[in-house]
Amino acid sequence: MSEERIVSATLDEIVEMDRRGELHHNPDAPDGPSLGADFWRNAEIVYPEPKTPISIRVDEDVLAFFKKDGPGYQTRMNAVLRSHVEAARKAG
Repeated sequence: MSEERIVSATLDEIVEMDRRGELHHNPDAPDGPSLGADFWRNAEIVYPEPKTPISIRVDEDVLAFFKKDGPGYQTRMNAVLRSHVEAARKAG
């Protein structure tokens, strides 16, 4: 597996990247299976839980660590906190 960086982008950003020829398509990649109408018949939209805005003080180097990968640093910080909470719950 390659060491590619995974990034987030809006649909508009992806369309613009495609227009500039920045997206890399593998013409030899197989097509995925068709999902068909039955797949969507019982589909439900599941919205994420709303986040609670807070003010928090963190060490400068900790914030820099999460910000270095660009937008989404708060989501990454939340994921680390969630992982800790889940591990603590399992530990009892």
